[in-house]
Amino acid sequence: MIWDLFLSAFVTLFVVIDPPGCAPIYAGLVKGASSKQATSMAVRACFIAALILLVFALFGEKLLGALHIELNSFRIAGGIMLFVIALDMVFEKRTQRREERADKIMSTPEVEDVSVFPMAMPMIAGPGSIATIMLLTARAEGTEQTLIVLAALGAVLILTLAALVAAGPLMKLLGSRVEAVITRLLGVLLAALAAQYVIDGVKAVLTGA
Repeated sequence: MIWDLFLSAFVTLFVVIDPPGCAPIYAGLVKGASSKQATSMAVRACFIAALILLVFALFGEKLLGALHIELNSFRIAGGIMLFVIALDMVFEKRTQRREERADKIMSTPEVEDVSVFPMAMPMIAGPGSIATIMLLTARAEGTEQTLIVLAALGAVLILTLAALVAAGPLMKLLGSRVEAVITRLLGVLLAALAAQYVIDGVKAVLTGA
């Protein structure tokens, strides 16, 4: 049960945050930086993203309550949002938008530190990952399950950091074609997970759960 919950949360967060997709964008953003600077910015980006996601994980449900939004409504909306992200991944529109954002940053000479924007937010801690961590913690029952979800988040962020640090060599090793295939496969998986969120939300509304 514990392992199943961890694996489910890990796979969902991995697909949404998409470390393999972030790596080539980061490699392009830090092209002019030294290895030490690139590593420092990667660490800072993941740390800031972790803080943002942790805040939403712990206080997201209270925020929904303050806004008088039912959890099932958020499940359905979150599922639809993730499904749109999945479609973008399958048709490579998400990668294209990330690259356009990266080009815009790179064309502005005075912008050197990319750790906060665009890496920490919105690339790592974007609307999709924020919605996902809120959905996962809302479904968790008790402190133990919440900690398992947070452990899965920590594992994904560690992998994201590793991908960013190894971005340059990783891209040379994988190549753009392999990365495109991985992104599309992750997109299909995310579409199925998103559909399940919507189904769970609709079921709960219809049964009054």
